[in-house]
Amino acid sequence: MSEQHSSQVKAGPGGAMTDEVGVITGDLTVTTTAGPQGLARIDVQYTGADEWYTLTGSPVPVPAGGLADLHARVLDAVRAGGGAEAPGA
Repeated sequence: MSEQHSSQVKAGPGGAMTDEVGVITGDLTVTTTAGPQGLARIDVQYTGADEWYTLTGSPVPVPAGGLADLHARVLDAVRAGGGAEAPGA
């Protein structure tokens, strides 16, 4: 099973940018999942919804600090808003 981190977060003004539907705002659930070749997939959904969306820029390389560090950086970006995208490594 792949390493995965999932957290609920309130998006800052301007929300988070997704590939499928553009910007989403409000209470979100963000999941960061380790994948093949040192990349991580970042998915986001409205908390409690069924649909998941890809955070724009995902997948990204897992940084030297590991998947937990990447997940924390993603949460910071979503909290900041402004059409947050996946942070680079």
